[in-house]
Amino acid sequence: MNKVVISGSGLYTPPHSISNEELVTSLNRYVDQYNSQHASLIANGELNALAHSSAEFIEKASGIKQRYVMVKEGILEPDIMMPLIKDRPSTELSMQAEMGIAAANKALEQAKLLASDIDLVIVACAYTQRSYPAIAIEIQQAMGTKGFAYDMLVACSSATFAIVNAINAVQSGTASRVLVINPEICSPQVNYRDRDSHFIFGDVATAVVVEKANNAHTEFAFNVLSSKCVTDYSNNIRSNFGHMNRCDPLNANSSDKLFHQQGRKVFKELLPMIYQHLDKQLEQEQIQANEFKRLWLHQANINMNQFVVRKLLGDNVDAAQAPVVLDEYANTASAGSIIAFNKYNHDFKTGDLGLLCSFGAGYSVGSIILEKT
Repeated sequence: MNKVVISGSGLYTPPHSISNEELVTSLNRYVDQYNSQHASLIANGELNALAHSSAEFIEKASGIKQRYVMVKEGILEPDIMMPLIKDRPSTELSMQAEMGIAAANKALEQAKLLASDIDLVIVACAYTQRSYPAIAIEIQQAMGTKGFAYDMLVACSSATFAIVNAINAVQSGTASRVLVINPEICSPQVNYRDRDSHFIFGDVATAVVVEKANNAHTEFAFNVLSSKCVTDYSNNIRSNFGHMNRCDPLNANSSDKLFHQQGRKVFKELLPMIYQHLDKQLEQEQIQANEFKRLWLHQANINMNQFVVRKLLGDNVDAAQAPVVLDEYANTASAGSIIAFNKYNHDFKTGDLGLLCSFGAGYSVGSIILEKT
């Protein structure tokens, strides 16, 4: 069986940022308008008044301080509160392909490869902006890669699940070099009028190159020692947006068509699933958690990450062992762990071990054990 490495990674950061303070100012203006417009119903007990938020609440609840977005216009306007993304004609490159290519080119540069060296492109993310033709095939055509391409969606675990698909393709001989691209445009699916979730997501794109170990010719490469995925159905993280929404005009634009979750249930149910998944993988590979130089974890919530880190490594863990990027990028769905990997692997020496892990809606958990070559 072919030995496999990750030989390059790339990160594209969108041009616009939004601070917690900006989001809160916008939300509170909307809250004041809503409460004023519905004052009589609120006074009669027929409606509940909406509550103000604060930047301090957001940071304490999530660890997030800001986020990046592809389009800022409209998000902070109380009468709009969504990004006003102009439609592009079919003859132009889509926004998702554009940002995906930017990340992919950086990954190829680090791997010392050309686009023509790639024979499989996988675009994996929480949302694609259309169903077909696949964003991956659009990128394949625009970049000039060979072979085949496809999209796949596994919510916040899309990146690690796609890397596992890439590993399997290389091991089986279906492909020799794979680009896994995660162009996460989450901002259109955010309910910016919901106090509990309006701050969670940002936009970003990441990419990695997966290839046969004996093909790699870069000092960056990491051996893949182990990979493992698991899913278990839950409604506690959900978005009901889809092509069938238009068939029920009365509910086509209801709030459940945007991201929504039951956070406390997620915390209670998903964490044990993560622990059990990782315990089983480490036992199978006969690796102790303290052997990892670094954990590149999914970046959803600082409190959830700290629970995972303490479970694996105990208390008083150095921040460098489990770097946080969600303070700057917010939750970027599947790309979060890849951002952490991209930014925090350059001090690895031969033989150093790292754990790449993501988890989220589904529920789903994907984890990959890496060793510096």
